[in-house]
Amino acid sequence: MTATTLHRRPLFADPRAAQAACRSFISRRCLGDARLLAWVLMPDHAHWLLALGQDKPLAKVVEWLKSFSAREANLATGRTGPVWARAYHDHALRRAQDLQQIARYIVANPLRAGLVQRVGDYPYWNAVWL
Repeated sequence: MTATTLHRRPLFADPRAAQAACRSFISRRCLGDARLLAWVLMPDHAHWLLALGQDKPLAKVVEWLKSFSAREANLATGRTGPVWARAYHDHALRRAQDLQQIARYIVANPLRAGLVQRVGDYPYWNAVWL
């Protein structure tokens, strides 16, 4: 799943906003019984690999992830207003063996974007396997 910031503004280039958003991603309030298997927060977008539970459908989990992270990022930076674009892109995975491959692809996003030389140098990501 991918969500972009409004107008692709690099709001998460500000470490205060990025750190606040990252803390919100692991909140049980956002996820319910869904599990966040891997994620990366880029300056102008985020990728999340989710395993949905029974509590909330995908649209509700995404709504909570985006709204809670926006609120926390705005509080941390003194901003107001929308952070995320309304739309998001999702792709359902069918085979469990694809999960780790997708997780590696997600967390390597900063490397491919030229933001770091090694994945471990980028501070805004996590994965249950890594």
